Amino acid sequence: MDRQSRIHGVRSTVLRCLVVAVAVWSVPAVDAAAADVKPGDAYKVRPVQEPHYGDTLFRFYQDQYFSAITSLMVSQHFSRVAQHADDAEVLRGGMLLSYGMHREAGQIFAQLIEKGAPPSVRDRAWYYLAKIRYQRGFIAEAEEAMARIENDLLGAQQEDRVLLQAQLLMARADYAGAAVVLETLAKSSHVGAYARFNLGIAWLRSGDIERGVKMLDDIGKTSVATEEFKALRDKANVALGFAALQDEKPEAARGYLERVRLSSMLASKALLGFGWASSALSEHKKALVPWQQLTSGEREDGDAAVLEARMAVAYAYAELGAHGQALDSYKSAIGAYEREHVSLNESIAAIRGGKLLQGLVDRNPGEEMGWFWTIEQLPELPHASHLTQVLAQHEFQEAFKNWRDLRFLAKNLQGWSEALSVYNDMLANRRQAYAQRLPKVREAAGQLDVAALVKRREAVATELAKAEAELDGAALADDARRAQLARLDGIQDVLKRAGADPDAAAAAERVRRVAGALAWELAQALPARLWEMKKALRTIDAELAQAQGRDQALVQAQRDEPARHEQFAARIVALGQQIQALIPKVAALTNEQQGQVQELAVAELLRQQERLAAYTTQAQFAVAQLYDRAALARSPTDASK
Repeated sequence: MDRQSRIHGVRSTVLRCLVVAVAVWSVPAVDAAAADVKPGDAYKVRPVQEPHYGDTLFRFYQDQYFSAITSLMVSQHFSRVAQHADDAEVLRGGMLLSYGMHREAGQIFAQLIEKGAPPSVRDRAWYYLAKIRYQRGFIAEAEEAMARIENDLLGAQQEDRVLLQAQLLMARADYAGAAVVLETLAKSSHVGAYARFNLGIAWLRSGDIERGVKMLDDIGKTSVATEEFKALRDKANVALGFAALQDEKPEAARGYLERVRLSSMLASKALLGFGWASSALSEHKKALVPWQQLTSGEREDGDAAVLEARMAVAYAYAELGAHGQALDSYKSAIGAYEREHVSLNESIAAIRGGKLLQGLVDRNPGEEMGWFWTIEQLPELPHASHLTQVLAQHEFQEAFKNWRDLRFLAKNLQGWSEALSVYNDMLANRRQAYAQRLPKVREAAGQLDVAALVKRREAVATELAKAEAELDGAALADDARRAQLARLDGIQDVLKRAGADPDAAAAAERVRRVAGALAWELAQALPARLWEMKKALRTIDAELAQAQGRDQALVQAQRDEPARHEQFAARIVALGQQIQALIPKVAALTNEQQGQVQELAVAELLRQQERLAAYTTQAQFAVAQLYDRAALARSPTDASK
């Protein structure tokens, strides 16, 4: 397995590992809108239906791809984004692409197609895949993905797709085919300027010089407002200028190169070309003006145009017959080349010492990994200008992002290793709390004799049924009425002992009437009392059911909770083992990747040294020629003496 595949495998494993780790405790996480479209339809915007999908989108649009993909995969695991299933898969595939994991993304898109995803979803998926593959230099794979797009994409995305198709053709050196494709975009408001520039280049390289020059000339003369399009205009003029130099049309070349702004990033190259165009017209004094501006010290000494201009100045002096100035200029150039050679050695030492990569990370901080992260600030190195050509290389950018992502993964793994220790502490606290609370809960449960309460309830229900069957109002009398009944019973007992006393007979009659009134009152209240007692009985039944449920839950908890603790412990141990196994692998890959990135940078600086050596050799040869001319010029005089 090669190194790139190992990095790829580690990335995949880490993503899975972290998603499982997030799910250990099953803690829920909390296109601003998704599009449900058919080919030819306008967008039908619908709101986000699932809050977890909305959370993922929020993270995604904040460029927090790692957080977004982990939260999305957890939500998919727990079926929290079912209403956005296809869009969520496209989004996941896109985020995997942001890490350069185009194979996994391709599998996701293929699965969407197999399950019958809507054509709009399927076509967008293949477009994203083709775009990333092209950016990573996988031309054949990008063409394969493009071929799977069946319908036009919507809006500006369709124009981007056509432009991508042209870029793929140009990557295959099929400039004529690319020109045919680009002609359809020439009037686009979205990508028109870039399409016209590429169209001009395609025409030039396919041999249609006249149309290519006209197209680039139109771009080079266009009045534009933004810095982006000014840079494109400068690029067109430089391309025209050097094309004219190659075609031995120096006057035309000067006309094109004069349009380039002095503040442009291409100004040095334009000044150099303008000088050579003037020199080709034997106007060496005019050639000295731009070349001397390049060597005046206002521009970086390490700039390739500046280095070449040093020798060009000496060449111009020699052509003008100013051999002394030419000699001084050649010597000055040789000295500059030697100093630059030393500077390059210092830069190489700094790069191999790790200062380049650490400096890039320090000056371009970012919280998350991702394939679309860009370098905006150069590191503070002794000769940072040497890095311009290095950082411009696609291969270096790709390798550097791999290294940076590996560093992020190492930091993330270390964080999860520490987090798992916290989880272990949390689990230990939970076990301790369970052990401490269980006896108290058991004691509280034991004080409440549910079985005895059930028996008492049954006895009450039996009495109630008997009272209802016998219409016994006295059985359901309240405490006051029971006291009255007891008092009447006591009075009646006293009167019975009084015998035939006339006063007792009169009192007995009154007691009988009172007893009858009380019996009548109890009979009248019986239905209401029955209803109240039955209602109270239903409440007792509900509370008894809850008590019985709590008893059963307590019994179940005593069985399940220890097993649940063991499951958590086992999952934490398993995740810990996976993470501990990944940490040294990621560390080794990080070191290996750092070496590769540094050597890529060093290789570019070595190429610059080789160019310097060639310039130095040419300058030394020119100096030798000047000395020879001077010697030949003196020899007749010496002979006459």
